[in-house]
Amino acid sequence: MQEALKVERLSKLYGDQLALDNLNLCVRKNTVFGLLGANGAGKSTTIECMLGTRKADSGTISVLGRDPKKDRRNLFQEVGVQFQEGDYQPEIKVSELCEETACLYKSPADWKSLCEQFGIGNKVSRAVKSLSGGERQRLFIVLALIPDPRLVFLDELTTGLDAKARRDVWKILEGLKSKGLTIFLTSHFMDEVEALCDEICILKKGRAVFYGTVAQAKEQCGCGKFEDAYLVLSGEEGMDE
Repeated sequence: MQEALKVERLSKLYGDQLALDNLNLCVRKNTVFGLLGANGAGKSTTIECMLGTRKADSGTISVLGRDPKKDRRNLFQEVGVQFQEGDYQPEIKVSELCEETACLYKSPADWKSLCEQFGIGNKVSRAVKSLSGGERQRLFIVLALIPDPRLVFLDELTTGLDAKARRDVWKILEGLKSKGLTIFLTSHFMDEVEALCDEICILKKGRAVFYGTVAQAKEQCGCGKFEDAYLVLSGEEGMDE
C-alpha cells in the first residue's frame, strides 16, 4: 500500500485538556479521505499537527514520506491547503492574489485555467472582498491547487455553494483524483462525504470512534442513511443545539 499520509499514536494536550488521544490514521495515495466530527472533536488540531504548524506531544507523522516538522520547506511545494478564510490585503484583486500565490512555488499550476474550471474566470479583475461567499470559497480552493500539489487539505470544502456549484466542485475533484491527487477533507455535509470519500475517520473528543468506509459506518449502526450513522457515531445525536 502506498501511503500519502500516516499518523501513529498522535496525542496533544492543551493544559490538562486532551485534544487528541493516540490517534492513528493512514491515507492511501490517489484517494479522498474524510476527517469528521463535531466542532471541538480535534479535527483542526489533527490537521495543524500534520502540516507541522502545531507540535504534537507524542506520536509520529509522515506526510508524503517526510516529517512535516523537519521538512516543511520541501513539503510546502507539494502540499496545498484551503482554509475557510484567507489572510489577504483588503483591496487585493483575484488575479493579484493568484499571481502572488503562484510566485511561492517552483512549478505552479495555471491559475487562470483553475479559475475558469471553478467558475470564477470572469472575476479575476475583481477585488476579493467584492466576491460572494460562494465565489470566495471557490477562490480558496483554487489557491490550494495553485502549487499543483500531490496532497491537498480542504477544510469545509463547499460551504456557501449552491447545489449545482457543489456538484461541479465534486466533479472537478474526482477528475483531479484520477490524475493522482490525494485529497484530505473535513466536511459537515454528509452527502458530500458519501459522494467523495473513499475512507473516513470520525473523531469524538479527540479519539477515533470509527475508521472505514461510509458503507461500513451505515452497516455498523444499522442505518440506511449515512447522516444517521454519523450522528450516532460522533455522539452528536441528541446534543443540544
